[in-house]
Amino acid sequence: MKHLNKLLVAVMMVMGLGSHAQDSNNPWAISFGVNAVDTKTSAGGGHNWADQHFSQAFAAKDNWNVLPSVSYISVSRYVGSNFSVGLQGSVNKIDKYVKFDPTAPGHDSRGYVVSNPGDLMYYGIDATLRYSFMSLINSKVIDPSLSVGGGYTFFGDSSFGTVNPGAGLTFWFTESIGLSLATTYKKSFGDREDKFGTPDAPSHFQHSAGLTFKFGGKDTDGDGIYDKDDACPEVAGLKQFNGCPDTDGDGIVDASDACPTEFGLAALNGCPDRDGDGVADKDDACPDTFGLAALKGCPDTDGDGIADKDDKCPTVAGPKENGGCPWPDADKDGVLDKDDDCPTVAGPASNRGCPEVTTAVLDDLKVQARAVFFDTGKATFKKGDAATPARLDAIREILKAYPNAKFSIEGHTDSTGSAKINNKLSEDRANAVMNALIERGVNPENLVAKGFGSSQPVASNKTAKGRAENRRTEIKHIGSKYEGKL
Repeated sequence: MKHLNKLLVAVMMVMGLGSHAQDSNNPWAISFGVNAVDTKTSAGGGHNWADQHFSQAFAAKDNWNVLPSVSYISVSRYVGSNFSVGLQGSVNKIDKYVKFDPTAPGHDSRGYVVSNPGDLMYYGIDATLRYSFMSLINSKVIDPSLSVGGGYTFFGDSSFGTVNPGAGLTFWFTESIGLSLATTYKKSFGDREDKFGTPDAPSHFQHSAGLTFKFGGKDTDGDGIYDKDDACPEVAGLKQFNGCPDTDGDGIVDASDACPTEFGLAALNGCPDRDGDGVADKDDACPDTFGLAALKGCPDTDGDGIADKDDKCPTVAGPKENGGCPWPDADKDGVLDKDDDCPTVAGPASNRGCPEVTTAVLDDLKVQARAVFFDTGKATFKKGDAATPARLDAIREILKAYPNAKFSIEGHTDSTGSAKINNKLSEDRANAVMNALIERGVNPENLVAKGFGSSQPVASNKTAKGRAENRRTEIKHIGSKYEGKL
């Protein structure tokens, strides 16, 4: 084993070189095992070159020199494109030297003699460039290769350089452990013979069998995926996701998963959808009830565009302005209450739901207004006249039936007295009637008061009867409050 120690020292000096089928993930490899040296190829003889070199290539028992211990070690490094370079050191003991001599005693049927040259020690240091076919045949187990290189061999007291073509086959048990078989033809630079006629620089075959261990790949997160191929090198992940994690196991990597801790759907960026309405729970205002995307996943039973949870009438369609309920039409006149100025009194839409003031109504107002009497020369209602309050009440009822109608209360006098006094008196009496109606609940915005004095007589002021007719109060319809006629 002292020779093996020398070999190990030699190999450790060249740890920067390498061969075998490692790759960019595990760029380094170390191999060790047993080697066999076969000198028959330098013996000569045979019918031709192929017969000389390969006729007894596997006559291991007869021709191979095998040291029964670890007798070779190699270190290799992957350099890219299926190529690797390496250095191998080997040791052996030559106790079977093959020579072609048909005249010598003990030769075999082909004329070869196997002799013991005195247990010559054999040392070899070889550099190799190796090409692996493993990726080309798309295999993860079988790894065939070809190699070429050169080396230096110490053969007893002799030493010489060699050119080394070779082939190998490795069976990988795991990603980083394999059984390697190799054979190399070491062609020496000129066969020389010693004084006994024995070549002291023989070309020969060297075969090896051993274990190969790949290493050097960096896997920071320990997920079995090397950093160079790991999209998430610092977080343990899965091979199918290039080393990135999928915490919730939904098939979407955490980096692309909007809900990385909840099992979800790819269509929703990895988020769950409990009610199956196509709206992710995180965005669903009603996650347990099937709903509409437009309403953030909430249902709209009546289809009015308002989510049931916000709809005051979820089963009856209605506008948003009314809380999802239909607008009422209390008087059933076809004009919704919101647009109806008279929601409790039926009227046409042309008058905003209010009844129209008819000629008959105006005639009634005329009769009632002219029956309101005042004290002589004053704007106060006639004392002791019980009919006047009743007339005012009747006028109130008529006006309140037309809440959007505008009315003008007009005062008139006879021609007795000056125009200035008459104008003032007629205006005061008109205001007295208007105020009485307002006190009775008529909307003041629907009333105006005007005095015309004696300018608009309806009878002759030359007779007592005519003057009595001219002293009057009239109420006229002047439009609705939307017509802007006041």
